[in-house]
Amino acid sequence: MANATPVRVRFCPSPTGNPHVGLVRTALFNWAFARHHQGTLVFRIEDTDAARDSEESYNQLLDSMRWLGFDWDEGPEVGGPHAPYRQSQRMDLYKEVADKLLAGGYAYPCYCTTEELDARREAARKAGKPSGYDGTCRSLSDEQKAAYEAEGRSSIIRFRMPDEPITFTDLVRGELTFTPDNVPDYGIVRANGAPLYTLVNPVDDALMDITHVLRGEDLLSSTPRQVALYKALIELGYAKGIPAFGHLPYVMGEGNKKLSKRDPQASLNLYRERGFLPEGLLNYLALLGWSFSADRDLFSVAELVEKFDIADVNANPARFDLKKAEAINADHIRQLDLPSFIAACEPWLTAPHANWAPEDFDQAAWEAIAPHAQTRLTVLSDITANVDFLFRKEPVEDEASWTKAMKGEPVALLTTARAKLLDADWSSPESLKNAVLAAGEEHGLKLGKAQAPVRVAVTGRTVGLPLFESLEILGKERTLSRIDAALAKLAA
Repeated sequence: MANATPVRVRFCPSPTGNPHVGLVRTALFNWAFARHHQGTLVFRIEDTDAARDSEESYNQLLDSMRWLGFDWDEGPEVGGPHAPYRQSQRMDLYKEVADKLLAGGYAYPCYCTTEELDARREAARKAGKPSGYDGTCRSLSDEQKAAYEAEGRSSIIRFRMPDEPITFTDLVRGELTFTPDNVPDYGIVRANGAPLYTLVNPVDDALMDITHVLRGEDLLSSTPRQVALYKALIELGYAKGIPAFGHLPYVMGEGNKKLSKRDPQASLNLYRERGFLPEGLLNYLALLGWSFSADRDLFSVAELVEKFDIADVNANPARFDLKKAEAINADHIRQLDLPSFIAACEPWLTAPHANWAPEDFDQAAWEAIAPHAQTRLTVLSDITANVDFLFRKEPVEDEASWTKAMKGEPVALLTTARAKLLDADWSSPESLKNAVLAAGEEHGLKLGKAQAPVRVAVTGRTVGLPLFESLEILGKERTLSRIDAALAKLAA
């Protein structure tokens, strides 16, 4: 896709609550689009809702963007020629534009009360007519305005929509047309003078020379309003042109419903806390509405940037599948080189995640077990439970695992296994395996049944890393000591 005009896209979240995966998918597609076209990504904060916005959420947004690996060319902490990049710091600009729209006849004061609007909407619904604003205040005379004001009525500012259909070509959905009865005049400034999203968003896009607007499908219905407003902004000298719009498909959760902020799977923090790699999460989110190729789901962020084309985004809703997200993340964990894997696991090997004393952590043992752990993790947080047997003085007490493993004649089996392990070559996992295999054969058990009580005695769990490599790293003395403790427990 060749562009005569350099690509300029924006990501403009509101700092309300925790970032969610739908928001991240939007950020990803904008970032990948900008980087693919060697364009500019503007990071803008839409913080005009003082009741819902918070500085904590703002800082969390910035931290999340950094963690995901997104860089931006203009915006907070970076600056740029269109600063400031927080809407709360641009109020004078919005007032200036609103005044110009009023003076130019593009907008008008509306004195209708909430009760009047509700009553007229209800009447329209009952009559089977569109229930949007009916234009009551569209052509008020100065005398009528003065009379309303004399009554003590306040007014909002409404934008005057054109009386003809509005057509634009959506980058994802093709040509779309909206008729006037489906897009009535709409509010752009509240009665208290506070500008609404319907004004500030397109004004900022115009003043920041945004060329492409890639956003969620839920905002599609507002696009004809923005197209009309853009035409006014062009005539007033605030905009150079109308950006191209692309509306990204819904991300669906359980029950064919749009994934909402309240859904447990929606929070970005959940994936970060569980130990998803940014690369793994972004790989999966890219597949929500886009595909790398028909036969390939695994790719790097660099490959995504190289391949990404907004024309390849599917208009159909995309379903969030946690199992697939975990599988892709596991693949990315396996692709790390060993030093990177060791470094990535570090947060889960220290407080507050570690369930062992800090002085009992053994770096050499951790580095020895790491290659065996890397092939088995789904998320990085799994590492704690997989390696804690190495660093605890005693294994985790898990009665369910103990009961499950200690069936049949565990005392006899463990006694035989201990004797075999005592005489085994501890420099070889194969030797340790053969020792337990031989113990099992003496008791008519295959390896799987024979190793289960040994695993629980030594690690406290029924599943985990390869047992015999684990025993080798734990060492002969500690392994035999734990088997002795298990035998004592069984005897008691």
